[in-house]
Amino acid sequence: MNRAPLLPVVCLFSLLTTSAAMGNPITTQSQVQGTQSAPLGRSHSEQAASWGLTEQEWMRFEQIQTGPRGFWSPNLDPLTALGVEAQTDQERQRYAELQVALEAKRAERELAYQNAYTEAWAKLFPGLLPIQGMASPSPASSSAMPRPALFVEDHCPACTAEAQRLQNGDTAFDIYLVGSQGEDERVRRWARQAVIDPAKVQRRQITLNHDRGRWFSLGAPAPLPATFQQVNGQWQRLD
Repeated sequence: MNRAPLLPVVCLFSLLTTSAAMGNPITTQSQVQGTQSAPLGRSHSEQAASWGLTEQEWMRFEQIQTGPRGFWSPNLDPLTALGVEAQTDQERQRYAELQVALEAKRAERELAYQNAYTEAWAKLFPGLLPIQGMASPSPASSSAMPRPALFVEDHCPACTAEAQRLQNGDTAFDIYLVGSQGEDERVRRWARQAVIDPAKVQRRQITLNHDRGRWFSLGAPAPLPATFQQVNGQWQRLD
């Protein structure tokens, strides 16, 4: 009579023990799988060399990004991060010169590819204005100096006037048609109505782009047109 109540207790203890035993192998297996699937990165010396830095300087960059600078500017490149947090004028000057030299090479390569792209477009699609999609690199992010981004819409005389003003000022800028719904011909029709110079579009001095919701993501309250520019990775309104 006294032994009967012990049965549920024994069963419960057995169940808990079995569950724990079953849980441990699963956790261990997940940890092993996670370790095995982790990609092998380049060594510190290899990453540092690609930026013209020493291994010690690369470690200093990683240390900087774990501190407040990593929260203020999470996407800084190594040279900018080291330059901003330089401890002496000599260090600051060194990183500035490294960055100028590296960006000059980058601009040269990008310009060469841009020329090849322009020639290929003219060869394959003569007379057709190229439209930049969201899958294409942002023109503003790929140039040495950020370009103004002009957001416009259909049936907007002020938008046309602003585009013509920038064009007449020989400014390199990017046009984003809000509400284009991904229709290339709609963007081309707007460009024709705004008398955008096809030669400047072919040279990519002016680019025509689908907005794809970018305007709404900026959260700007004022009506169109609106001109923005990227400054340190952040969009700032110019008008």
